[in-house]
Amino acid sequence: MKQAAELFKLLSVDKRIEIIERLKCGPMTVNGLAEKLGVTPSAVSQHLRVLKAAGLVTNERKGYFIHYSLNEEALEACRKRLNRICTCGCIEVLSEKS
Repeated sequence: MKQAAELFKLLSVDKRIEIIERLKCGPMTVNGLAEKLGVTPSAVSQHLRVLKAAGLVTNERKGYFIHYSLNEEALEACRKRLNRICTCGCIEVLSEKS
């Protein structure tokens, strides 16, 4: 339970959610994310460090640059956890639309 609370706590920061949203489109560098988010590369690096420590983001060096990607399995586990505690009925609505 504590692990889930920590995960949701780190996702309570808007810029981290925005980083995840951007990485859904594919791998990006710190500078690329900083440009899209309108923040400094240093700020992006700090957020990525937290997301990587939580296992939500991975990285791969390509030449001089490090490209960050989503850890799809970790995000899926996060979604499943949220679905178990969600009581608003949105899961049924989403199932009906499929």
